[in-house]
Amino acid sequence: MMKMMGKIKEAQEKMKSIKAELDVLKVTSESGAGLVKVEVNGKKEVISIDIDESILNERDMVQDLVVAATNKALKEIDIKVKEHMKDKTGDILPNVPGFDMGNLFKWQIQKKELQ
Repeated sequence: MMKMMGKIKEAQEKMKSIKAELDVLKVTSESGAGLVKVEVNGKKEVISIDIDESILNERDMVQDLVVAATNKALKEIDIKVKEHMKDKTGDILPNVPGFDMGNLFKWQIQKKELQ
């Protein structure tokens, strides 16, 4: 039992360390052949949006391209975070089917924001 508690404490410390690293993970995605670029970090926060000046007068197209690039970036960062988590926790946390580490961090981040 003590060995198991030690593993849990070790996992908690490792998770804190990994959570801090999520700011560093970044993905940039584009839509419209590069007319719109969106960058997000591992906490799924939009860092920047770059819109080519040539399409600024086409409001509907800009909106569609921003949405497309943002959704693409969020999907890509989700994959990157999962890979990062797997690399960092492979020896500590078991691979339990259906256990999504990304949702664990999302819940912790939302909980912190509410405080």
